[in-house]
Amino acid sequence: MSRHRILGVAAATVAALALTACAGDDAGASSSGSTADGGDPIIIGLDEDSTGPGASYATIAGDTVRMAVDEINADGGILGREVRIVVGNDESDPTKTPSIVRKLVDDGAHAIILATGGGSVLQAKAVAKQAGITAVAPVAITTSVGLPPDNEFTYMLANGLDDYASVYCGAFEEMGYEKLAILADTTPAIDNIAGLLVPGLEECIDIVAEESAPVDAADLGAQTARIKQADPDVVLVMSVGGNFEVLAHNTLDPQLPDVLRFSLASIGNQPDAWDRANPGALAEVVYMGSIDTKNAATAALEEKLKKANGDDYRLTAYDAQAYDTVHLLKAAIEEAGGTEDLTAIRDAFDAISAYPAAFGQDGFTLSFSPDKHIGADSLCGLVLSGFDEDNQPSGAWPEYQVTC
Repeated sequence: MSRHRILGVAAATVAALALTACAGDDAGASSSGSTADGGDPIIIGLDEDSTGPGASYATIAGDTVRMAVDEINADGGILGREVRIVVGNDESDPTKTPSIVRKLVDDGAHAIILATGGGSVLQAKAVAKQAGITAVAPVAITTSVGLPPDNEFTYMLANGLDDYASVYCGAFEEMGYEKLAILADTTPAIDNIAGLLVPGLEECIDIVAEESAPVDAADLGAQTARIKQADPDVVLVMSVGGNFEVLAHNTLDPQLPDVLRFSLASIGNQPDAWDRANPGALAEVVYMGSIDTKNAATAALEEKLKKANGDDYRLTAYDAQAYDTVHLLKAAIEEAGGTEDLTAIRDAFDAISAYPAAFGQDGFTLSFSPDKHIGADSLCGLVLSGFDEDNQPSGAWPEYQVTC
């Protein structure tokens, strides 16, 4: 199959609007309708943090991985073979990740999806290289995931932190902000993000306060008081989301009512958190989103997810990135002619070009090559997004966007 054929398969995959059944259990995935019976199953390993600090986003991605696998199986599988999932949970603990990934390999995985924290994904790279197995991190934003060393078999889809810094700096400069305060949790994932993101921010704005607390903190009053004393123009909250993020905004909002808060993607992609925020506490929050329903692939996926999960389901970037990951692996396995040669799957992944992503602005694409393991083809995978007074996403932030 040629490079152009891979692109054709990928584009057709995104355009398909077939309704899928509910996801299978953790031992695998099954579908109603047509079934694949062309040989031994193709096994996808899923490292899904379902109980650790990354669970608030990893489980969203994991559920959509299962839905995508069900969709593929309902349409005949991959090369006529059923796709099954084997699952491990590293709890976003980098010390546990290598053994979890090795167990997935031992369980017969032909490719691995790393739905876990960025710090954990980094620890999976050497294991994937040693095993010679393609590993894709759908929601990772830690740029070093896709960079040397040990990146030969590891990929990420989303824009990396270098791109985040560029977009944040563009927004700060547009708004005339000169003083930034940061409030972060102390999870390994956020420690890694801070180490890469903060130097980029320092090039465009003066960081006047850096405060942190454990992800299970019950009180951020002292940190907020020190931030208020520093008198910032803008605040950036960096967390894996969940209770920490809600607590941060509930605490900052009344203490700095006239100071705009920026956030990583987490708060915008965790609908369960919005109801826990105080009334109006998110109205002054701008988060780094990746969803734009003007993107045809995004709109198509949203329709699928609503049919599968109910009309109230909120599409997130985690859904879109997980869905794209499964279908990118499908295209690579088909190009490789199966799973007998795992290196051929990697080589086929390296040949995917201009894949129309289900996230990002209209026209945003993903491409890979032996020297490019970060899929984003432009800054247009990022959409600064806001909330309204009801703590509901209000769409693209009108003050600043990357031009595509």
